[in-house]
Amino acid sequence: MRLLKPIYLSAAIALALTSCGGAKVAISHDAITDVNNLPKRTSTLSEAQLQRWSHLDILRDTVPGMSVDRAYEELLKNRKLPKKVIVGVIDSGVEIDHDDLKNHIWVNTKEVASNGIDDDKNGYIDDIHGWNFLGKSNHENLEFVRVIKRGDDGSEQYKRALEKHKEEISELEVNKQRVLSAAPFNQHDILSKHFGKEDYTIKDLDGITDSDSEELRNAKEDMYSAIESGTFSRILGYKQYLDSQLNYHLNLEFNGRELVGDDHTNINDKIYGDNDVLGDREHAKHGTHVAGIIAQSRHNNLGGDGVASDVTEIMAVRAVPDGDEYDKDIALSIRYAADNGAKVINGSFGKYFEENSQWVRDAIKYAEEKDVLIVVAAGNDAMDLNANGGVERYPNDNTKMGPEIANNFLVVGALNPEFSSNMVASFSNYGNYDVDVFAPGSKIYATVPNNTYEYLQGTSMASPNVAGVAALVRAYYPEFTAGEVKKIIMDSGVPVNKEVAVGSETRNFSDISTSGKMVNAYNALILADKLSKKK
Repeated sequence: MRLLKPIYLSAAIALALTSCGGAKVAISHDAITDVNNLPKRTSTLSEAQLQRWSHLDILRDTVPGMSVDRAYEELLKNRKLPKKVIVGVIDSGVEIDHDDLKNHIWVNTKEVASNGIDDDKNGYIDDIHGWNFLGKSNHENLEFVRVIKRGDDGSEQYKRALEKHKEEISELEVNKQRVLSAAPFNQHDILSKHFGKEDYTIKDLDGITDSDSEELRNAKEDMYSAIESGTFSRILGYKQYLDSQLNYHLNLEFNGRELVGDDHTNINDKIYGDNDVLGDREHAKHGTHVAGIIAQSRHNNLGGDGVASDVTEIMAVRAVPDGDEYDKDIALSIRYAADNGAKVINGSFGKYFEENSQWVRDAIKYAEEKDVLIVVAAGNDAMDLNANGGVERYPNDNTKMGPEIANNFLVVGALNPEFSSNMVASFSNYGNYDVDVFAPGSKIYATVPNNTYEYLQGTSMASPNVAGVAALVRAYYPEFTAGEVKKIIMDSGVPVNKEVAVGSETRNFSDISTSGKMVNAYNALILADKLSKKK
């Protein structure tokens, strides 16, 4: 990341576009550069705008979007569609039959579906749309819990893990009691006892009449309000998160790997899992959302719009459980995607403890040899990854801010839909060495299981936004290597010289990432075209 030399965009670049009929259309375009004196947006984004704010333009719309719409309208409108780029989504699973995704899913044409034979001889039977390295497993410990379970090896990591576990358990127990004592749950307990079930319905609530007790009538009215405002669903979701933490993530007695059936300490034990890239539908929300950001159909009135839906095929690789991923699964997932034609890989996951991080670094180098760009999330802990000598976060392409091992690894922080001192999402990690760029990651609307859509947020959402831009560049300018595409994305970003809130401090935006820029699809395509002419 730090070793890249900048290429500065000129104010105006003549761009020659090839129309569907083959004629050249000469159009002059200005790269977006000076945005620091833009007035603050005074109007609230409409729901329609919010659902696709990451596609909006910083100059036209005064939100820090990636100018995706402008790129399509001005730069790609008359272009013949290129060969599609395969994007590997290493995540929790993808609902490949979602109406907004099913036409954008990779098909392994070398494999015959459901014949029980490894037709393409890649070691994975019937891997039609990708591979599931988790098998039937859904839940997992966090890595620091697994560090403790492996025993005291005298390492600093073990000592740190013990302290982390103690802190987390104590905090979660307190938070759980707060949630359970919150108003909606008081009423929920009353209503559950009355109905004799936890999953009562609105129709059940309607059945409570004036002849029932005052306590019951009050609980009914309060629950109506809690449901209508969304308060109850938010608190219920947080309770489920706490239960998952206590029952699985932090539970020293839980072993989620039993269901996988491999030896997770042996990188040569490669053939395990199955071809069910969805897995448990309930646990595929994250991966389905990530895939949608990249590839959900544009302008079909079904939901959000994908950054690169016209030019991408999603290869689903299930390797991220509810809990921390295993280094072995991630390493083999990267290799699987690289071996089967992916040119971009998205990794919206990460952790601060490791077991075999070198396996992942070796896989990153392998992907570089295969000319694959890997785009990953910076993390959601509002942390400066490069303060006080650096924080180890995995996966990474360096150790403690040392030399990078490869040039195909791009790390993304998250932005809010607001061009102001609050433009960086409050949860986003940052760092002038380990974070390369920033992109929209807050309030992102995309596909989720059961053929629906939701707003989610995190650097997990910023990463696929950038993976989509990378796919656009790789599709229309296939002559560039993975490392060159990374450089194009970084160098073409919009520079911002503005004081912004990050973590618990205020910093200049230009100092919180290697590039000091926010990703812009319009600029990236302009720069790619300019450099293409010099090849």
